[in-house]
Amino acid sequence: MWLIIGLGNPGPQYERTRHNCGFMVIDELAHRIGRDLRVSECQALTMRATIGDQEVLLAKPQTFMNLSGIAVAALKEKYAIEENSSILVISDDVALPFGKIRIRRQGSAGGHNGLKSVIAKLGTQVFPRLRLGIAPEHPLTETRDFVLAEFPRKDHEALAEMLARAADAVEAILTKGIAEAMSKYN
Repeated sequence: MWLIIGLGNPGPQYERTRHNCGFMVIDELAHRIGRDLRVSECQALTMRATIGDQEVLLAKPQTFMNLSGIAVAALKEKYAIEENSSILVISDDVALPFGKIRIRRQGSAGGHNGLKSVIAKLGTQVFPRLRLGIAPEHPLTETRDFVLAEFPRKDHEALAEMLARAADAVEAILTKGIAEAMSKYN
């Protein structure tokens, strides 16, 4: 089983913010399957599904971004996921140009508090991740305000394209493997 985690913040006030790109990709995957995440377990909203021939658990931690690792570790334990290579974490990335996506087999948190929490709770940086670029066209003076702001209307079409491409990339990871997905989407 794969654990596919989208990072974000719960609640309607955060729903369309830049920091919720991970949640948005999970929602796109659930929409493609024709269901919603309704099960509440391990401080996350979840949904079991099959993508390709892979059994997956889609999850959106409800702990708020900075404590995401709590839900990830609890779900890993509950579903006895032994290999961290079967845990895919999806997050925004303020250092990556808006609209770009990057798949990595492992890596540092890169200053992302949600990834820091996941790394701390799993005790390793070795797990795949999919990052969605949200970098502004200008230098940032206050990163927190930027990531917690909604995407401006002018970016909605590009955002939808990035989310669809990210969901395609997740499907490729599951059906063709991470190497082929990296080759196609990075």
